[in-house]
Amino acid sequence: MRLYRVGLFTDVYLPDPNGVSTSVYLLLRELRRMGHEAWVIAPRHPEAPSLEEGVVRVPSIPYPFYEGYQVALPSRRHLPTEFELIHTHTPLTLGVWGLRIARNEGLPHVSTFHTHYEKYAHYVPGLAFLDRYTGIIPRLAKAFYNRVEVVITPTDPVKRLAESYGIERPIRVIPTGIDTRLLEEASPPSPSPWPEGRRRLITVGRLGPEKSFDVVLLAFREILKEVEAHLVHIGPEGPDAERLKGLARELGLEEHLTWVGPIPYRAIGGYYRMAELFLFASETETQGLVIWEAQAMGVPVVAVGAEGTLEGVEDGKTGFLVPPRDFRVLAERALGLLKDEGKRLQFSQNARAWAMERSAERIAERVVEVYEEASEILRVEPKRLIFPFPRLPVPRNRA
Repeated sequence: MRLYRVGLFTDVYLPDPNGVSTSVYLLLRELRRMGHEAWVIAPRHPEAPSLEEGVVRVPSIPYPFYEGYQVALPSRRHLPTEFELIHTHTPLTLGVWGLRIARNEGLPHVSTFHTHYEKYAHYVPGLAFLDRYTGIIPRLAKAFYNRVEVVITPTDPVKRLAESYGIERPIRVIPTGIDTRLLEEASPPSPSPWPEGRRRLITVGRLGPEKSFDVVLLAFREILKEVEAHLVHIGPEGPDAERLKGLARELGLEEHLTWVGPIPYRAIGGYYRMAELFLFASETETQGLVIWEAQAMGVPVVAVGAEGTLEGVEDGKTGFLVPPRDFRVLAERALGLLKDEGKRLQFSQNARAWAMERSAERIAERVVEVYEEASEILRVEPKRLIFPFPRLPVPRNRA
């Protein structure tokens, strides 16, 4: 196996807690363990530790429309080495920089198509409206990903989404790995966020509209009518936090709900292992990494069956999938497990066994196989005709 000097370019990274950050972190660690000289190139973050092995922080400025997000200002003087391969994880500032480096220096370029970008357009003022009438997001994605040698998607539904954008490069499906050892080693939270004698429910994710957390709250209200339970939410506040917390008060859930906020990735396993059931209502997940993590710790999942979650739960064995926005069915399925402890424990065993197949070590090995494929494609494929990035139409001046 060839060893690479590889740059992992990403516009989001720890300590920002999300699936892309976790995916890049685990890939960096496993590539280095295998002997590759891997580096993460990420925006500077005010809460990042001063020393991070294998991470180069690029100067950045705060993004004014989403608290905690940083916009990178890249420069070549920030590169730690001469890379042999570029692996981008976002088609934004640092992703485009990585693409330019690969094109200018004739390097193989792999890019992971992590998410459904239209679902996040509301974080850029006016973009959702613009996309509705111009289709600018798929057009930009097509222009970006058709410039790489190989595209990686975490699930088959995301592969089909990429193909629907008109992406014609080879697409390989490789899910994000799970660090079961790190999850197992995390200490249980002390004191426990769950009151004694209550059923322990958990949900994880940003409080943004794309996560549909209001559906979880409505389902939880129905659950409380039949069992004594307490729900713990873990994740950053996000733009929908004020509305959702207001909804929780309106529904009378304040005494039954704990907002933990964001926690370090190294600590989340302790919360998973204490929980009895995971509730999830997002319709935008490309893979739903948090539901895989929960299942790896033996927590059955009741989730909306949409996008990547369709492949993230073995329906009827490790949890249940329900229709989008249907909080009553979400509550009904959750109650079915909470009222039948034998069934819940069986689902717990099934979930752990199923999720353990996605070890971070094996996933990194598969990514390196794609690196080798990309290197070979660049060697043998004639220079491709690359069309410029799409531009918005400019109105003509009228006399």
